[in-house]
Amino acid sequence: MSGFREAVLSLVALIPRGRVATYGQIALMAGFPRRARQVGMVLRCLPTGTELPWQRVVKTPGQVAAWGQGLGALMQIDRLRAEGVEVSDSGELDLERFRWNGEVTA
Repeated sequence: MSGFREAVLSLVALIPRGRVATYGQIALMAGFPRRARQVGMVLRCLPTGTELPWQRVVKTPGQVAAWGQGLGALMQIDRLRAEGVEVSDSGELDLERFRWNGEVTA
């Protein structure tokens, strides 16, 4: 599982500001298709105050997923908005508009 964890963390670190990726997209890119839930578990276990941009990982329909409703979701919405991602108060966003295509920019 550590290889999986390291792959997930490396990919999430590459998501550019103002872009998002889905849990399933990260799992697939890491070489572990069908492990979207495990991506969520890896991100959920990050230490408080981490600099990893966990907020850039969302559910497939284009919704924030930070522990459903509540403070986690509000924090994710606020962080995404601060990066220029348009997110509704209910946590929905235009996935096709803001999805990261996997390209790494210098």
